Amino acid sequence: MSGQERLIYLPLGGAGEVGMNAYVYGWGAPGKERLILVDLGVTFPDMDSTPGIDLIFPDMSWLVQNAHRLEAIFITHGHEDHIGGLAHFWNELRAPVYCRRFTGHLAARKMEERGIDPGQIDVMEPFPEAVEAGPFTVAFLPVSHSIPESSALVIDTPAGRLVHTGDFKLDGAPVVGEPFNAELWHDIASSGVQALICDSTNIHAETPGRSEATLGSNIRELVATSSGMFVATTFASNVARVKTLAEAGRDAGRSVCLMGRAMLRMVQAAVETGVLTDFPPVISHEEAEDVPREHLMLIVTGSQGERRAATAQLSRGKYLGLELKADDTFLFSSKTIPGNERSVLRIVNAFSEMGVNVVDDSSSLYHVSGHANRPDLEAVHQLMKPKMVIPMHGEHRMLRRHAEAAEAAGIPAAVASNGTIIDLTGDRPAVAGHVETGRVYLDGTQKVGALDGVVRGRIRMALNGHVMLNVIFDEEDEPLGEPWAEIMGLAETGASRSSLVELIEAETAQYLARTDEKVLQDDDKLDAALRRVVRQVAVEEIGKKPEVTIVVSRLA
Repeated sequence: MSGQERLIYLPLGGAGEVGMNAYVYGWGAPGKERLILVDLGVTFPDMDSTPGIDLIFPDMSWLVQNAHRLEAIFITHGHEDHIGGLAHFWNELRAPVYCRRFTGHLAARKMEERGIDPGQIDVMEPFPEAVEAGPFTVAFLPVSHSIPESSALVIDTPAGRLVHTGDFKLDGAPVVGEPFNAELWHDIASSGVQALICDSTNIHAETPGRSEATLGSNIRELVATSSGMFVATTFASNVARVKTLAEAGRDAGRSVCLMGRAMLRMVQAAVETGVLTDFPPVISHEEAEDVPREHLMLIVTGSQGERRAATAQLSRGKYLGLELKADDTFLFSSKTIPGNERSVLRIVNAFSEMGVNVVDDSSSLYHVSGHANRPDLEAVHQLMKPKMVIPMHGEHRMLRRHAEAAEAAGIPAAVASNGTIIDLTGDRPAVAGHVETGRVYLDGTQKVGALDGVVRGRIRMALNGHVMLNVIFDEEDEPLGEPWAEIMGLAETGASRSSLVELIEAETAQYLARTDEKVLQDDDKLDAALRRVVRQVAVEEIGKKPEVTIVVSRLA
């Protein structure tokens, strides 16, 4: 091993936030390292800060510029915050993609949707099977999580072994998927672990996490003792929970109907890849219309209040011929992700007005997290005995608390936010530089930078409204007729009780009549002057300073 070479870790997304995961590892001389990428996910927009945006990606500019150094991409599991950006950036990165079978099924479908050959996806079996990617040898280590076939990565490098946990929990009975195998993890750690790069999401939870298997009896009892129609929502990717819910419906003598494309797609993928077996029979929504309410159970998408998902649709009335009524029961078998509270509460209140009995996760009887709590993380530290711990996947407060827990156990740790290069080569992690990072928005079909002004302009129009003023000049640069205005998102009348449009047109006409020829002949000066007039009228009349577009047409 040359003294000039180093082992680096570089998060481009997912460090300092929950979502949008993208982690780079590199080995080689500084600036010339051979690279691998672990995960390429998305996060989701909201109407307050990103109106009209479809998806949010990590800014991959640095990696795209260095794509000639990229050996491979590894996807730990199929959640959107780990896989959702893959197909959107693959044409720019063009590296082999490796993942487990279930994840590969989801990834292939995403590639096909964007016209990319799904043959770019290489499916791997779990450890000890491994693949060489430049100076790295990488294997998939099964872990428990809230989606099937989640995996940690065992990354062997010239500087030692890395273990990247991905999202995980300690669950010996996950219902669907592979249980946490402490003996296997111990064997992997026996040769020494240079660094443990570890999930930090639940570091603030002070009690050990609970198994998915603990929910079955509670859910069965709730379904069996509920009157009317029973409806439950959970994350569509939590196939184990969907199975538990469906079994509870079957055991209560209810016909089970899955509603929502994501729910149907995930269950189908789990069945086709063999990770889901013995799933109870289901009926179509057309068949569900003929089933008595007390004998019907719906399992639906939209646990986070997504406006177009089945849950929100049901809260607004009928959905695919079915509707909720008084004394029906609606179960949120999920945790509300921070930021989604208002959307979920809007739905809960709509159901309440219908007389529906809403049950949420506040009792902890019907939902368990897919992430390891602090005692579980500390147990993994002890099990792996790494030379150092790098917290990842979490807000900054989570990363910091995780680093403090590791240091308290005598393990060196470092908090690395997005864009921070950490040198993992020595006995302690060391900051070795920074790269520019940020966010990229998918706006319709186009990617736009967070600083490009697209969203900022959209927010300004939403906050201030918009006025378009049209002016025509003849061949001699004289106004031809009166200016005419159009408004959007503004009150039609103001303090004087007169039409805002008419006042804007009158004031701008007077301005054109009294201004000198030099201004009338200079489009830039005319634009600036008319904007001032329009805004002055708007401020005086309605107390708003709108966005203004001036359209000057000349016949010359």
